[in-house]
Amino acid sequence: MQPTITRRSFLKGTITAACSIATSSSIAKAAAGLENGQPIATLLDISKCVGCQECVYACRDVNATKYPKPQKPFPKMYPNGVKAEDWSDKTDVIDRLTPYNWLYIQSATVEIDGEQKELTIPRRCMHCSNPPCVKLCPWGAAVQLDNGISRIEADICLGGAKCQTVCPWLIPQRQTGVGLYLDILPAFAGNGVMYKCDRCYSRITKGEIPACIEACPEDVQTIGPRDEILKQAHELAKSMNGYIYGENENGGTNTIYVSPVPFDKLNSVIEKGKGKPHLAAVKDSMETGNKLAMAMILAPVAGVVGAAMKFYSINKNDD
Repeated sequence: MQPTITRRSFLKGTITAACSIATSSSIAKAAAGLENGQPIATLLDISKCVGCQECVYACRDVNATKYPKPQKPFPKMYPNGVKAEDWSDKTDVIDRLTPYNWLYIQSATVEIDGEQKELTIPRRCMHCSNPPCVKLCPWGAAVQLDNGISRIEADICLGGAKCQTVCPWLIPQRQTGVGLYLDILPAFAGNGVMYKCDRCYSRITKGEIPACIEACPEDVQTIGPRDEILKQAHELAKSMNGYIYGENENGGTNTIYVSPVPFDKLNSVIEKGKGKPHLAAVKDSMETGNKLAMAMILAPVAGVVGAAMKFYSINKNDD
């Protein structure tokens, strides 16, 4: 079994030096994707990850200002069966996805070449090529950027959790007591705001790479135009006689994993449940006629509603 690094301070100087060398290439590839109108994807080599959680802490540090600050006590919701989802007293939880933890490390003990080994897997939003969370959000709060990144606009999200329901991996997580629902219909509308990885979109816009990639001491992730990332993924899989996840799942995603063991085998041994996504094969959820039709119906409505809520949010903040 590969040793696990636990101290966040480990090799900080080395990490910084290594990242300064690798960053220019990664940024160039990401920028090339933007210039060519291609989505940006990331390749994660599971065989390299040692579970040190540097990526987890970097994500938390960079996104701390985006985390919810709920108002308490929470409004009573109707019907009474609607439950509050409160993580504000559990912000230190890092073993699953929460509104305060958008990336975590999943573990799988498997047999490789006759030996029991532990593989560790960074898990976050898959950033689907045709994201159902974006296409089926009735409020237009979930958006997909030109570079393929999907994100939730917290200032207009009502926390209805449609994005979580339609996500094959149930990625988005809700925090009650924050967001526009408190001003609009606190007893009925949504019950909070949904949160998930936004791929450090603002850093990429400024020519920087996502914090999790920058902090990784093992060079687990590579970022670049999706077609180039897929080419690298196939070359890597061939070199290790490995397997790819994300190329076709849910119609294709911009998060591509390469593993030395089959993903159905990994899926059978990882811990799954709330905030802990699976690694099973996923059909294209937007391929069905019903969802396509719903997306077409919702698109103009969500656009108008989203614009109205954005206007309300801006004016409220200006008061």
